[in-house]
Amino acid sequence: MPSNESELIAQQVSGLNQKLANLEKRIADTEKVNARLEQAALITARALQEISGHWDAVYEAMRREEDRDVGQLRSDQVGSRPRRKAADRPSEDQSTM
Repeated sequence: MPSNESELIAQQVSGLNQKLANLEKRIADTEKVNARLEQAALITARALQEISGHWDAVYEAMRREEDRDVGQLRSDQVGSRPRRKAADRPSEDQSTM
């Protein structure tokens, strides 16, 4: 019976060796996929950063345009106000009352 036990143990060890080899291959494949995913994530992050920079420039240009329009509007309003004639202005005597 000892030889049967030895053969059984040898078969089990052989089966474990095969399972271990399969696991090592799967781990190696997983590490390759993980490396590709990390590379894709870096590329995506860089692209998003570039897109964000472009949007920042768009918003800045829109803000400058809005500021320019508001400034133009203010100067138009100041220029379109009717000016008081000297006769319409309160005299110093009237303004102190």
